[in-house]
Amino acid sequence: MLYKLNLEHILFLDIETVPQKQHFSDLDETSQTLWEQKSQYQRKDEITAEDFYERAGIWAEFGKIVCISVGYFNMKGDQRNFRVTSFHGEEVHILKQFKQLLKDHFSQTKHLLCAHNGKEFDFPYIARRMVINGLNLPYKLDLFGKKPWEVPHLDTMELWKFGDFKHYTSLKLLAHVLGIPSPKEDMDGSMVKDVFYEENDLDRIITYCELDVVTTAQVFLRMRNEELLSYEEIKKV
Repeated sequence: MLYKLNLEHILFLDIETVPQKQHFSDLDETSQTLWEQKSQYQRKDEITAEDFYERAGIWAEFGKIVCISVGYFNMKGDQRNFRVTSFHGEEVHILKQFKQLLKDHFSQTKHLLCAHNGKEFDFPYIARRMVINGLNLPYKLDLFGKKPWEVPHLDTMELWKFGDFKHYTSLKLLAHVLGIPSPKEDMDGSMVKDVFYEENDLDRIITYCELDVVTTAQVFLRMRNEELLSYEEIKKV
């Protein structure tokens, strides 16, 4: 089935998220209590809710999106290129821009969204943050009433599971085992919060996010047994 998909109909994406506030102490009292309750099942008894707040960006109720990077294929005869761009700034601005992109270029039935672990993280996170920010969901993220085969989402981690419900594989590991050259990354997901709040280096986060989009597209190509993108074929727009 993967071989039948038109690459130009797929929007590859990745998001980077951080806690809504830099410090646990910056939260109001109600939010602190709710965070303590929300994180209890993952925290060990010796880890306080305040110490665990480093990970708050993982939950849409306590985090926010600071970057959405997207990539899409453009074919002209035998020529192939992969265009990458990013939305950043205030979260509501990011979400509005992303929604407009979907509306203008990826709103038809044939269009699909693809991310690594997207069904568990990226797609629901974006949808939840849109609702929280008072935005109507675009058709591609509004799953209410859709049958499973009508959901326009691809997930490279799910494709790699081959039906194994327990199997989690990071994008970095999957790229490694598939022989995809790893770009020189100077950070990982656990560092995004500090790079955003302490270093105020959004450009570094954008670069990291865009590299993940390219790697997701490369994984998808490998799963179709197609030639990987060369450096020259990747265009930042």
